Amino acid sequence: MTETHDFRGKILSPENSILGEGPTYDPATDTIWWFNILGKELHELELVSGAKRVHALPMMASVLARVDAGRQLIATEEGLFLRDTASGALTPHAVLEPGNSGNRSNDGRTHPSGALWIGTMGKRAETGAGAIYHVARGTVTKIFDKVSIPNAICFSPDGSVGYYVDSKAGLLMRVPVDPATGLPAGEATVLVDSSGEEGDIDGAVCDRDGHIWNARWGAGCVDRYAPDGTRLERYRVPVRQPSCPVFFGRDGDRLAVTSAWEGLDEAARASQPQAGSLIDLGISVKGVFDALYKV
Repeated sequence: MTETHDFRGKILSPENSILGEGPTYDPATDTIWWFNILGKELHELELVSGAKRVHALPMMASVLARVDAGRQLIATEEGLFLRDTASGALTPHAVLEPGNSGNRSNDGRTHPSGALWIGTMGKRAETGAGAIYHVARGTVTKIFDKVSIPNAICFSPDGSVGYYVDSKAGLLMRVPVDPATGLPAGEATVLVDSSGEEGDIDGAVCDRDGHIWNARWGAGCVDRYAPDGTRLERYRVPVRQPSCPVFFGRDGDRLAVTSAWEGLDEAARASQPQAGSLIDLGISVKGVFDALYKV
């Protein structure tokens, strides 16, 4: 039976993002970065000083990968761009879906090899409109097709297993991966079928023990799964729509989660005023930092 824990954490950043997503932690600067996708914003929180900055973007973006001290890779509705950390200047890096203005980027993560898995979806969440791509040094390869809402992209610590979900289907998939390249090395199989449960599988990260930490959109919790798909624990959060977790802290021993108020009516927003905030779960974890993207 799944062990359920009440929320004992705190709010790290109280701003209410319409659709908070894509959190990334930079251990070199002790900074958490995340997006307000629909608001076209990139948020930056320096944990030591508490300094918070919001960077306006010219387009919707959803995923950030560290490249080096001066550059980041961001995934947007117009493709992948290298972002200068100091100035915010964007340089085109790769196009995911040429000529398809009806889609935008959604969930993604760097593989230990330095490649990126990035998902796309219809801007109105049209069924089967998106896909998941593997990007290595600017070369784009489609690896999964006809995906409605790609989420939960993460990898085992050794890079031999990848995970993803189509949130509309509710099936968390497991796929063998070549650790050297990040490309699939076999067929995807269902690890968790949660299609009949409350809420949807959203963003996920994988810890040092291979456990999958998943934000469950619509159910107000973060779940921890064993590598065999057994749900071990459930951690409640004070919002109904947590979207994606991130390991943070110098040792990667803490867990935060983004959230959203998209789709909530006035009464729902009033009942959960922290919807859209960045939340610290207040627990100790064995986190793994995302790999640098190799250009």
